[in-house]
Amino acid sequence: MSTNQTRYWQDIEAGESFDTDRITISKRDILEFAADFDPQPYHLDSEAAAESIFGGLCASGWHVTALMMRMLTDTFVSRRIDLLGSSGVSQLRWSKPVYAEDVLCAHIIVKDKSTATTDTRFGYIECEVGVTNQHGKRVIDLCTSLLIGRGEGAANG
Repeated sequence: MSTNQTRYWQDIEAGESFDTDRITISKRDILEFAADFDPQPYHLDSEAAAESIFGGLCASGWHVTALMMRMLTDTFVSRRIDLLGSSGVSQLRWSKPVYAEDVLCAHIIVKDKSTATTDTRFGYIECEVGVTNQHGKRVIDLCTSLLIGRGEGAANG
């Protein structure tokens, strides 16, 4: 298949895997996200964070999860996979804190595929996603169900 061709649900196989590009999280990123969405002291204040169980200013798990979604989406777009959205996350575990200047990347494995019962325009792929930092340490593990387009004419057949 040409890299210029769009890949649809029927083109994806269980067992396929994808590695994302890397993304670096800055102190400013951590502070801005926390101020807007998760204003806990260990995300907002270096002194309070140093005294916390995390031992330093760290990113919100929700922030890291949003970064994972950015990496996943960018990877699917660059590979021309017709990603339409997500129907949910069945499992999510934050295993290590993420600090300023950590460099993250994700490994995505397609575990299963299923057809949509109510809409023939898309199918589902079940993916396991692991996000690691620059030391190769896992910071997030999750399972997500993604909606992948079935291509032109799929609704008719």
